[in-house]
Amino acid sequence: MKKFILLFVLLSGSWVAFGQKSGKTDAKSQQQPAQPQQQPAQPQQPAPQPVSVTSALTEHFYKKYVTAVQWNDFEVAKSALYDLIIENPQNDSLIMSLAYHYYENQQHVPAVLVSQQLLTRNPKNVTALEIAAIGYEAMGVRDRALQSYESLYLLTNNINMLYKAAFLQHDLKRYNEAINSIDILLTNKDVDAAKVVFNDVENKPKEYPMKAALFNLKGLAVLDHLGDKQAAKKLFEQALALASDFVPAKQNLNKLK
Repeated sequence: MKKFILLFVLLSGSWVAFGQKSGKTDAKSQQQPAQPQQQPAQPQQPAPQPVSVTSALTEHFYKKYVTAVQWNDFEVAKSALYDLIIENPQNDSLIMSLAYHYYENQQHVPAVLVSQQLLTRNPKNVTALEIAAIGYEAMGVRDRALQSYESLYLLTNNINMLYKAAFLQHDLKRYNEAINSIDILLTNKDVDAAKVVFNDVENKPKEYPMKAALFNLKGLAVLDHLGDKQAAKKLFEQALALASDFVPAKQNLNKLK
């Protein structure tokens, strides 16, 4: 049975849940550099903001929304949320709830479009930026995803955002930027304890040190950009020194032999 959870809107002093939780599919590694099997961080659920019931229509849509949630009718609840947004267009909390709902259900196009509406109001809206970044990446719009992750890092100093940016910079053949991002991360003490998920030799998701992934990615960037096989070899070996079963580094090292 579908459940309405995670997203909360405060209406007339009452907490109401909204959002259909669905299992997320992990991104799959298809080519080098191997991408992590899951996002290193997920957007925070939006903080609720009050919506004043100032009209009969708002009250009607609120009651419709509450009833749909109680009866677990996702489509009607979403419709009621749209009605509430139309009646309360300046309430960013309602719009954020809708964006987060689309993100949770992997509906990337509407998630991005709704997030962009919020970003036109506040370009520093961190949750909207992250939903947009994930959506753009899932849609294959890597340049826009990179812009969002770079903005997130500048706003939050979150290593996960720069980590994602480094992979996208390499994918877009912006090798100098990728190497610079990796070097920044490798000097950050928070990276020492950070973990990321890749498939192991049995093709099962497993946690590895973020540093291993960074050394491997830097080796690829050095190899692709400079053709320096010796430098790349040392970097792959550094990755394996941290995780001897790290498949991407093993594969890349074998290719150099």
